[in-house]
Amino acid sequence: MIQSISILGSTGSIGRQTVAVAEHLGLTVRAITTNRNVRLAEEQARRLHPALVAVTDAAAAKELRVALADTDIAVESGERALCEAAVISGAQAVVTAVSGAVGLRPTLEAIEKGRRIALANKETLVCAGEIVMRSAQQYGAEIVPVDSEHSAIFQCLTGRAGELKKILLTGSGGPFRGWTRAQTASVTPEQAVKHPNWSMGAKISVDSATMMNKGLEFIEAMHLFGVTPDEIEVLIHPESVVHSMVELVDGTVIAQLGVPDMTLPIQYALTYPARTESRGDRLDFTQLTNGLHFYAPDLDALPCLALAMRCARAGGAAPSVMNAANEVAVGLFLSHKIGYHMIYDSVAAAVEALGAGPAPDLDTILAADRAAREFVTAYFHL
Repeated sequence: MIQSISILGSTGSIGRQTVAVAEHLGLTVRAITTNRNVRLAEEQARRLHPALVAVTDAAAAKELRVALADTDIAVESGERALCEAAVISGAQAVVTAVSGAVGLRPTLEAIEKGRRIALANKETLVCAGEIVMRSAQQYGAEIVPVDSEHSAIFQCLTGRAGELKKILLTGSGGPFRGWTRAQTASVTPEQAVKHPNWSMGAKISVDSATMMNKGLEFIEAMHLFGVTPDEIEVLIHPESVVHSMVELVDGTVIAQLGVPDMTLPIQYALTYPARTESRGDRLDFTQLTNGLHFYAPDLDALPCLALAMRCARAGGAAPSVMNAANEVAVGLFLSHKIGYHMIYDSVAAAVEALGAGPAPDLDTILAADRAAREFVTAYFHL
């Protein structure tokens, strides 16, 4: 089993749960990172005593350096520090829990060191899936998914090479499941972040509401499991008990079930191929008195999901442009600067304007990412 890790994004939702799992398993944490959450980063550093804390924001790094002056913990800042945390000596695995394309470069550097990647940063594969998977094969790095859906698929497919017919990718449908496009026109950020089943950060909660998150997972699954868009079916599953399923070539369907608890896939990514006792709740089938339900998504009401599926088929720069544009648009929505429907409108416009090009290398992908962010800002005249 993995004995030592680094955690990229330790102060976010997945990062905080990873810290809890690491403490439960007794793992050594060699490095942690944050954007600018100085208070929590200091608390985690004093509990975990990593060799390095990387802080993206320079001013926050300066503040944390003063706060930890009585320790021997190094505090570094900037993107380079994030990469240093990813490849720090002694860490056998890296949990990539940062949000957005910022996780791409450090993940690739960790792959080149042959580390296990406990992948919670879906944007890494959305933007550069072919490059990442090719690099992992070249350097012998394991990529074990942390997203509950991809962890479920990973578990269902273990030992079943060549038997897959179709992936059945489930999603709760978010807080506006069953609403029409017209009904969501006046949705507020406060409504959008109230997910019915999962406790997540604000950005991913909005993505779940628009179902862009499921679209990102659609693209991620293509790369993780080497399948085409036609071999993935999205199903709305309100109970979030079946985390995903696979249909095998003979018609057998295998599902992974559990309570909605992210500590379970986090723990499995770190103990794989072994399983160890967890502290999470157990699934009680006698309480599922209302049954389990599955529906096809209404793509007219969920245009972000439809757009992501089109980008999956288009390939090239389209997924990277879509992802970056969505990050900016969601941020503007959360800041009450744009309306809910404007998220899709601006992202679709960015993909139309910028998404047609190829994405042969990392520099091209990052350039497309920057162009998409600038496009959305200009789209709203900000």
